[in-house]
Amino acid sequence: MPDMLDKISGYIMLSWGVPRFVIAFGAGAVLNLALAPIHFFAIIFISFPILIWLLDGASGQPDKGLINRQIPAFFSGWSFGFGYFVGGLWWLANAVITGGDGAYWAVPFAIFGLPAFLAIFFGCATAFARMFWKDNISRILLLSASLGIFEFLRGHIFTGFPWNTLGYLSMPSPIAMQSVEIVGIYGMTILTVVVASTPALFATKTGLKTGLFISSILITLHVGYGLIASHFNGPETTSSHIVRIVQPSINQSEKWDTTKREEIFETYLKLTADDEAEGSERPSIIIWPETSVPYILTKTPDALAQIADTLELGQTLIVGAVRLEGDGLNPTDKYYNSIHVIDDEGQILDSADKAHLVPFGEYLPFEKFARNIGLTPLAETFGGYTAATGQKTLKLRDGTELLPLICYEAIFPTYTGDNQTTAQFIVNVTNDAWYGISPGPYQHLQQAQARSIESGLPMLRAGNNGISAVIDNRGSILSGMGLNFVGFIDHSVPPKRGTIWSEQSRIYAFLLILALIGVVVLRMHLQRR
Repeated sequence: MPDMLDKISGYIMLSWGVPRFVIAFGAGAVLNLALAPIHFFAIIFISFPILIWLLDGASGQPDKGLINRQIPAFFSGWSFGFGYFVGGLWWLANAVITGGDGAYWAVPFAIFGLPAFLAIFFGCATAFARMFWKDNISRILLLSASLGIFEFLRGHIFTGFPWNTLGYLSMPSPIAMQSVEIVGIYGMTILTVVVASTPALFATKTGLKTGLFISSILITLHVGYGLIASHFNGPETTSSHIVRIVQPSINQSEKWDTTKREEIFETYLKLTADDEAEGSERPSIIIWPETSVPYILTKTPDALAQIADTLELGQTLIVGAVRLEGDGLNPTDKYYNSIHVIDDEGQILDSADKAHLVPFGEYLPFEKFARNIGLTPLAETFGGYTAATGQKTLKLRDGTELLPLICYEAIFPTYTGDNQTTAQFIVNVTNDAWYGISPGPYQHLQQAQARSIESGLPMLRAGNNGISAVIDNRGSILSGMGLNFVGFIDHSVPPKRGTIWSEQSRIYAFLLILALIGVVVLRMHLQRR
C-alpha cells in the first residue's frame, strides 16, 4: 500500500499539460459529492491530497521572477477550482434556458464562464501558498490559510458570491454544522482543508504523526461540539404562532404569463384557505414564496381585497411580491423584489426590499455596457430590480419582529449578523424553480440551515417549488416539502436561542486561526533553518 501511494503521488506530482489539467479538474469536480444532496463527505480525503501533490510538483523555472515561478501553481489551483465550480454550478444553465427565448447561446457561459472566473480565486490561493512551500506539514497549513483568505474574498468583493464555500464540505448533517456558530463559514473552510489534506502526508511521511494528531483533535472538537450543542436549543417553549408555508410549484415559464395570472393567484388563495390538518391549530401566519403575486399589490386593490376575503380574523400574510416606486409608465420608475406583511383587512402593514441582488439574474453589472452588447437580466419582466439601501426587520401586528431573507440573501452570513437580537425568527422566501430538478435547491437549503445556526433564529422557508421547510435554531429540519410538491406545511414557530456569537466575532475567530497558522509556519521555518 505505501508503494502504491508513492507511485500515485509521484505520477500526480510529475504530471504536466493536459493530464495535469484532467487530474486537477476531476479532483475539484468530485468534491461536489460532499455537498447537498449527496453529502458523501469522505471524498474530501481524496481530492485535497491530490491538490497537495499537484502543488508539490508545481515548481516554476528558477531563473524566473517570484511571481512568474507561481504560474504552474496558479494553473493547478485554477484547474481544481474550475472543476469544483463546473461540477457545483452547472445547473445555472437551467436558469438561462428558463429566462426566455433566444438565451441558449448563453448556456456555455453559464456552465463554464462563471466557474472560470470563480476559479481565479482558487488559483490565486494556491499560487500564494506555493511561494512559501516546504516539504513538511507547513504546506498543508499554508494552503488551508490561503484558501480561507481567498474564499473570504470570493464572498465579499464584486458584491460577493459565497455559494458552496469550501467549509460546507464538512457539514453533511446538522450535528456537523454546529461549529460554524463559533468560527464562521470561512473558519470552517480553513479547518476543513487542514483535516482533508492530511492524508497527503502518508506519501511523504514528513510530519505524518503531527498531521494525524492535529486532525484528530479538530475532528474530535468538531463532532463533540456538534453533539453537545445540538442538545441545547434554548428554552422549551410553545409558540403563540402557528405558521402555514404555501408551496404552489408554479411553472417558471408561466409565472408572469398574463393569461395565467388569475389562475396562479387562485392557487395561492385556495392553499391559504384550505382546512388545517385534523388535530392541528389554525395558522396565524401564512407565508407565500418569493415574487409569488402576479400583480403589483400596491397598484392592485382588487388583489388586496381578495386576500382580505381569504384571510380569517387575526391571520397575517407574509408575501413575496414585486414593489413599484412610480406609476409604471416612466423609465425612471424602480422595481423592488420585496416582502409585504398584510393583515386580515388587506392592509400592507410593513415591507422590506431585497438588498443583495443576483448579478445577471436581477440586475446587470456595468449595465450600460452590458445592454449595448445585447445582455439582459434573467428577471427582465420589469427591466431588472433596484437594490434596497439596507436590510431591516419586519413587524407583525402583535409587535413580533422577523428577519426577512429574500432568496439568495440566505447564503450571506452578514445578513443574519446585525439583526438577530430583536428578531424572533427568519423568513426566507425563494423561487428555485429557475434551477429545475438539480442540486441547486438542495445546496441553497444547506446554506440556509447554517444561517439559523449562526444567528440562533429558527427559519421559516417558503419556496415556489421547494424546498420549503421549518428549520429550528440548530439547523434541523422539523418539517419540509420536497421539490415540485404542491401543498402547504402547518407547524408551530420554533423558539429562538440566545447566542453570544455575532458575525463580527466569527471574523475575529477566522483571523485568530490565520494568526495561529502563521505563528506555527514561521516557527517551523525558523527551526528548519
